[in-house]
Amino acid sequence: MRSISGFIVLLTIIIVNLSLWWLMNRPHFDIAWHGEINSISFSPYRKDDDALIDKEPPPESIDKDLALIAPIVNSIRLYTAKPISQMIPAMATKYNLSVTAGAWISGALSNPNLRLDKSPEQMNSDELNAYQIQMCNLISNEEEINNVITMARKNFNIKRIIVGNETILSGQTTVFQLIRYIRQIKTKITLPISTAEPASVWLSHPELVREVDFIALHVLPYWEGISAEDAVDFVFGEYDNLKRIYPDKHIMLAEIGWPSAGKWRHRAEPSVINQALFLRRFLNRATKNNINYNIIEAFDQPWKRAFEWTVGTHWGIWDANRNQKFSMVEPVLEMKQWPIQAIAATILAIIPVIWFLYNWRHLHIRGKIFFAALVQGSASLIIWTMSIPMIRDFAPSPELMYSVLLPAQLILLVIVLIAGYEITELTWVRQIRRKFTIETSPIATSFPKVSLHLPCYNEPPDMVKLTIDSLNALDYPDFEVLVIDNNTKNSMVWKPIQDYCKKLGSKFHFYHLEKWPGAKAGALNFALAHTDLMAEVIGVIDSDYRVNSDWLKILVPYFENPKVGWVQAPQDHREWELDLFKEFINWEYAGFFDIGMIAKNEDNAIVQHGTMTLINRKALEETGKWAEWTIAEDAELGLRLLKSGYESVYLDHSFVYGLTPDNFTDYKKQRFRWAYGACQILKHHWRTLIPFRNTGLTASQKYHFITGWLPWFADALYVIFTILSVFWTIGLITSPQIFDFPLAIFVMPTVGVFVAKIIHHQFLYSTRVKCNWRQRIGSAIASMSLTYYIGRAMLQGIFTKNVPFLRTPKCDGKVAWTAGFMMASEETIFMFSQWICIALILFVNGWDDLDTRIWILMLIVQSIPYLTAFIMALISAMPTECIMRWLLRKSEL
Repeated sequence: MRSISGFIVLLTIIIVNLSLWWLMNRPHFDIAWHGEINSISFSPYRKDDDALIDKEPPPESIDKDLALIAPIVNSIRLYTAKPISQMIPAMATKYNLSVTAGAWISGALSNPNLRLDKSPEQMNSDELNAYQIQMCNLISNEEEINNVITMARKNFNIKRIIVGNETILSGQTTVFQLIRYIRQIKTKITLPISTAEPASVWLSHPELVREVDFIALHVLPYWEGISAEDAVDFVFGEYDNLKRIYPDKHIMLAEIGWPSAGKWRHRAEPSVINQALFLRRFLNRATKNNINYNIIEAFDQPWKRAFEWTVGTHWGIWDANRNQKFSMVEPVLEMKQWPIQAIAATILAIIPVIWFLYNWRHLHIRGKIFFAALVQGSASLIIWTMSIPMIRDFAPSPELMYSVLLPAQLILLVIVLIAGYEITELTWVRQIRRKFTIETSPIATSFPKVSLHLPCYNEPPDMVKLTIDSLNALDYPDFEVLVIDNNTKNSMVWKPIQDYCKKLGSKFHFYHLEKWPGAKAGALNFALAHTDLMAEVIGVIDSDYRVNSDWLKILVPYFENPKVGWVQAPQDHREWELDLFKEFINWEYAGFFDIGMIAKNEDNAIVQHGTMTLINRKALEETGKWAEWTIAEDAELGLRLLKSGYESVYLDHSFVYGLTPDNFTDYKKQRFRWAYGACQILKHHWRTLIPFRNTGLTASQKYHFITGWLPWFADALYVIFTILSVFWTIGLITSPQIFDFPLAIFVMPTVGVFVAKIIHHQFLYSTRVKCNWRQRIGSAIASMSLTYYIGRAMLQGIFTKNVPFLRTPKCDGKVAWTAGFMMASEETIFMFSQWICIALILFVNGWDDLDTRIWILMLIVQSIPYLTAFIMALISAMPTECIMRWLLRKSEL
């Protein structure tokens, strides 16, 4: 029956996946165009050519291009009279194509360094350089004028001449100089002459209108930020307005078009569908109104990236490989190869889904559907991402996308899958497979001696005494307590503890170690060396924990199974109820024990944590004692014990209540230690964690160790992305021709992962952790506030070998407000960096551009963890007891 349900789930996922691909790639139906194009801009440069450096295509390549466009085009427009352009009109006669010839006008008349009232000998270096450039441009312009005259005389198929292309708009020349060039040509030939400019120039310079034979009007709605839906109306609005003001002048729409790829500009989205929609609608309307026009352009021109950004390379009806992008008659597809992508995404997901369905037979069908859909969705997103260059160009380079953004996105998707796996395992499992409870604990047949080790460093004596008192009250017949104070310099701190232990009798032994190496692990190894030879079980308790009297009596019997390496119970906390900061972090800790440890215990892969842990002494000594090379000696020991074949036991019941850190600095330093220690362990034991290799760990244990720490590497990426986003924003503002907004498909996963983590946290907390809605939100704020410090720890752990052991002080009390601000100073700087970037982008780009809005959304999301750190630092400095008492009274009512 379960195999049938698995097959049904698999079939459903495949059908839904293919259906979604079809829905996203449905053919776009719009008005068809059955005629011929009046005129089209013709630049014969191919992918490896470059007009800027005179790297030009051979004549046979140009001939092929003319043959390709001839069936649907009546005329071509040329922009220059360079030698390559001079041969094109004669070649065009072979295909009955008429030509609008062009003369390219360059200049720097407005250059502030140009001083025409001086001779070259009197000029400084800047003036001389400007003068030389101007002279070269003037000579080049004269050559263009003479060449276009020669072309017109030799080629009867040249019907008109356009002198200059937006030279007034770009400041390349003056109206006076341009009129001089127009008059110069008119004295030599009788063809209609004009210059090409947008409506604003024609409206501002009626004197220019009087000199030309017709108005060559450029209307490019994309650059005006007009949506594709409104673009044709915009074009004809510009045309009609100019016609109304200059009714006696013939107007030619000399450039009209839409890009198929590139970045958004306000409401204008470059896409194949929008290009087809615009051109089809325009061509039909222009033909109906008998308007003379020229489409820009025949072929995509990659060389234009240098001055028109990525969007400038994608205005062609044919792409750079001479493939027609869309039919003028048939329905249009943005991605013609989507069926291949859909099949590839299905194949990529089907193997892990089949494996998952086969091995997770203990799940309810809802869990199978949920996780299978998550895997399939991730696979589809990966395939879609890899195909993005087919849809939209990317600056500075596609290589950056594939080498940085794609791997980063894969890591983020893995994080989502890890969270989904945990939700699935804990929500839709038919029954917990490895459940240890007080009710099912084994009945003791003997009482082996237990040696309890309590390491201290500079701890408040009264706090340690309370812990010792709780140990003295243990209901167990045979145990000893070794209190090891290492490296505490002030004798007023450690001597009271020494005296207190002496009063309690022979069970308690106190050791003070001066300048002892190895931090906590060194102290524990010292204790192990001084442990009673009869002791079979070692227990470790931190100095701030009060232990329930039945702790040993319930947990020690598990060691009657010789395979058990250690027995663990969750840590709980006390004295947080009247402090908002401590309440937040208390419930953040609870998530690890009530969610993460439960999931890991299912696969005998729990993390050994260094308090409230009982360890098989034989196993501890056989596997190498405590590792002094890492500051996370507890987690490292757990990995070694599992590698050696020992089992763990996690009994989900609190036997101990410790103290939380008093302020945000101590809280994040503690997490820094855990994260940095994880890096040390991974660097030391990476061979043990290699998949598909017999290393002593099962596949599930490897999975839990890797995925348990992988989200912390995501936090490191988060920090890197924050820094990069600042530099990228600067690039967007100062060099928009080089930097594009990152593609939404790369930006949105950052937002998506943030949302997924919130959902994962809130969902599992609502089902697994016994806290109210306020405490769930508080735990989420506490968790997010650690993002930067964890990321910093991981980055530091990758590139360094050791850091000092960071003690977590207790009983320090509240800090001053000024100190509260300083506790999150680095995070606050990062927060403001994101907000400043948002302000700059809005100031420069406004809000209309979709790419801008997506980028701003990402910056907002990236700033939230830093904001939560700032909030946590302030809360930790606030006196919140009155607020908490009021909340407690309200909850009681």
